[in-house]
Parts: sequence; structure tokens; C-alpha cells
Amino acid sequence: MGYDDSDSSRGTESASPQAGAARRRHVKRHARAQFEKWALSYDRSLLNELVFFPTMRACQEEIVRWKDRAGCRPFRMLDVGCATGTLLALVAEDELAEQLVGLDYAQEMVRRAAEKFANSPHSGKLHAVRADAEHLPFAAQSFDILTCCNSFHHYPHQPLAVREFRRVLRPGGRLVLIDGFRDNVIGWFIFDVGVATLEQHVHHASWSELRAMITDAGFSELHQRKTSVFAPLLVNVADVAEREAAC
Repeated sequence: MGYDDSDSSRGTESASPQAGAARRRHVKRHARAQFEKWALSYDRSLLNELVFFPTMRACQEEIVRWKDRAGCRPFRMLDVGCATGTLLALVAEDELAEQLVGLDYAQEMVRRAAEKFANSPHSGKLHAVRADAEHLPFAAQSFDILTCCNSFHHYPHQPLAVREFRRVLRPGGRLVLIDGFRDNVIGWFIFDVGVATLEQHVHHASWSELRAMITDAGFSELHQRKTSVFAPLLVNVADVAEREAAC
């Protein structure tokens, strides 16, 4: 779970920059407080079976597809909104995984991810960082793969976050962005009614909104698909243009 702090992606800009900044700070504080509390029971959440496990499987599938395309070379991966770091702990089993960084805005999530990483036999390549999705603390072209799963709806300035994702990806790199699919009746009721009521200050971007954000950020290819039925997810897979062949 990472956050950034502008609401321009929702068409709800405030009357003044000062008022807008105050609102964005409020959104961040609210979301962070929610996730600091949730961290205590996150790995036991009922959402694991409905949302989190299917999401992790989709990410792993896309990593395999990327590896088939990129060739047999070591890779670096960033998981934005990593929560307790379960996805990266799984990816660490891959011998080609060179460096795996989990980033989250909630300190307790980062602490629990760091604890999980420390107990992994692959702890040397696993790292947990507390930071903001809008201001990724990494140099340009630092990673080959970037995942962002089930946290994007908390980001007040979604286009800016996507631009940051693009900035830190290397040529030939891949973005896997997964969030709730709200473009059918089931998804609309779950995410635009249920989740929005419970969590507040969230926005599940539509299929077309995400396509525009990702395209505008400069990705060369984008594939979108819906997965799952009762808790539908929108899987967005975008690649950065390659300057030369990987192998």
C-alpha cells in the first residue's frame, strides 16, 4: 500500500492549492491509519482467498511471461504497496531474482514485511522500505518489474503515481498493476459502493481511465484483462520499450 497526494485524477480539484493540499494530507493520514491497524491481522484476512491470492497468482504469471520475453537474466523487482511482503517472499524463490524491494506507506506493514524477509532463506535480496508512491526513492531505471496490487484505489493522484512507476522501470521493463474491476454491475457494487463506503477516500479507476493513465505515462504496450467473478479484478500489464534485445 503506497499513497500519493493529489486528487486531480478524479476531477475533484479543490478551489485553491492550499485547500487541495490539505485534503490530500487528510486522505493520506486516513489511509495510513487504516493500514497501520490492519497490519496486525492482514495475513489472516478473509480477503486472501477472494482477492490477495488470485492477485499474487496473476503477478507470478506475468513475471513468467516477462522472463520468457526478456531472456534468462537476473531481474530487480519493486512491489509498491507491498503490505506484509508475501508476494516478494514468493518471488524470492526464483534464482534469477537479484533484488526485491517492497515499499509501503504504513510503518507497521513495512515492519512486518521486514520481519518476514528476515526469516526468509533469501533474506539477502529482500528489502522493505517505507515511502510514498508519488515520490519513489529510487533512481530512474532501477527495476525490471514493478507490481502494484490492490492499493491503487487509495492513491489520490493516480496519474502521477503511474508516471513514477514508468520512471523507475528500465527499458524492457514491465508494470503489473492490479486493482478492483468496477466496470460491471458486480464490480460497481463491490468497489464503488461497498469498499468506498467502508474505506472512504478511494477511487477504483475504470478500464478506460487506467488505459489513459498508463498510455500517457509513456508505456509502449498495454494489455488489460478482467479476472475473477465474485471479486473481479482488473489486470493491467504494460511494458517499457526496449532499446536493444535482452539477450
